[in-house]
Amino acid sequence: MAIRTFNLPDPGEGLVEAEIVEWKVAPGDTVKVNDMVLEIETAKSLVELPIPWSGTVTELLVEVGDTVDVGTPIISIDDGQPDQAAPAAPAGEAKQEQQEAILVGYGAKAGATARRARKQADGRMPLGSVPEATPARASAPTETEQVAEQEPIAEPVAPAPRAESPAPAPAPVAREGRPKAKPPVRKLAKDLGVDLWSVPGSGPEGIITRDDVQAFASGASDTAAQAVSAGGEAAASVGAEAGPAAYGMLLGSGEREVRTPIKGVRKMTAQAMVGSAFTAPHVTEWVTVDVTRTMELVDRLKRDKEFRDVKVTPLLILAKAMILAIRRNPGVNATWDEAAQEIVQKNYVNLGIAAATPRGLIVPNIKDAHGMSLLGLAQAIGELTGTAREGRTQPAEMSGGTITITNVGVFGVDSGTPIINPGESAIVAFGAVRKMPWVVTAADGTDEIAVRHVTQLAMSFDHRLIDGELGSRFLADLAAIMEDPSRALVWG
Repeated sequence: MAIRTFNLPDPGEGLVEAEIVEWKVAPGDTVKVNDMVLEIETAKSLVELPIPWSGTVTELLVEVGDTVDVGTPIISIDDGQPDQAAPAAPAGEAKQEQQEAILVGYGAKAGATARRARKQADGRMPLGSVPEATPARASAPTETEQVAEQEPIAEPVAPAPRAESPAPAPAPVAREGRPKAKPPVRKLAKDLGVDLWSVPGSGPEGIITRDDVQAFASGASDTAAQAVSAGGEAAASVGAEAGPAAYGMLLGSGEREVRTPIKGVRKMTAQAMVGSAFTAPHVTEWVTVDVTRTMELVDRLKRDKEFRDVKVTPLLILAKAMILAIRRNPGVNATWDEAAQEIVQKNYVNLGIAAATPRGLIVPNIKDAHGMSLLGLAQAIGELTGTAREGRTQPAEMSGGTITITNVGVFGVDSGTPIINPGESAIVAFGAVRKMPWVVTAADGTDEIAVRHVTQLAMSFDHRLIDGELGSRFLADLAAIMEDPSRALVWG
């Protein structure tokens, strides 16, 4: 028999390592070409890897939770062919052989053993035309990112304090094969130090849910089913930034400190934010806006049969307003090319929407948003949000952004000073919309106090290429559209 070794392929985008999240096969299993055998987590996304051969799994060479480099042997397969003394393929050869099996957005690149410099786009084209190629660039999240218009996230249910005398370790639950759980649930179990083999699953076909893990960690009940009936469903499926509450610890109980390895998305986020903060000179401006007419438009669109299948929110109007304001002030949709000593203006808009996901904070973007109708933009935001919540955003969806919105208002936050995503030059923070007393000028010129919907917009920009005048004009145009959406008919 011939044993073939499958090495970790190059996921592209300059990434050189990945964490093993879940094996979908075990020794002795039979696999076919392109069967998904493994799920890995890179610094940008969760990816399922297909096997390029058919045969029988002989050995899993790495464990769940291991972080391995590109080219590392991860699984061996008996292909059932006569043994011709063929040695295990070296990393470069294996990657070439696997090229057809790699997912879209992960084109294999030979010899990828270190991070590579990204090329910036050059040349211009009319706004509204589709560029020949979207610039490939790592897009990193900001400090205050949240999924577009998601519901406020409830903190995971915290476990009860430890008993004075620890209970004996529970016996593993009898089951066939590996415990069934989705990647976010596996991550939660890992964070809480819970062994999934010991957790009974209450979901369909015995799938382990978040509630099962939290109930097991808290010791509040003997079974996950009891935890669900006690109200464990309060936990959200999309996680916020990891903190003490994310690990189910109560202040003053259990471990005095919790240490979390810095890797994956969080490691990339930290590097990108430090690089952005200390490379681009940030300037932030604020404006307070009466968005009553925007809220009235949102209500009308919700009743419109054309928009009945999409989610209509104030964020949708802001996204459209951003595109119109860029047409009037194209200089904000640019980047600083330090190597070439050039300012590269982008005559297309890849609109980033900051998102909180089970893996951390990311910024996927809507490609060529400038060419979309309001309905098309609503559909694109819905798809982007849904993919982010499932933790399935691919690197290609996070590369090439030109400007970003971060919606801090979903948590009731009024505003902030967001950090610019590397490779971009501006980011807009959308604050909470509140009912407030506001001075309204009547047609006859008299002023009166009225209750209006009011919000704050904050814009951080790179002062190397966006001066105060340009930044102020852009923010003022954005506020003007949000104050009176009918301006879009004139400026559009």
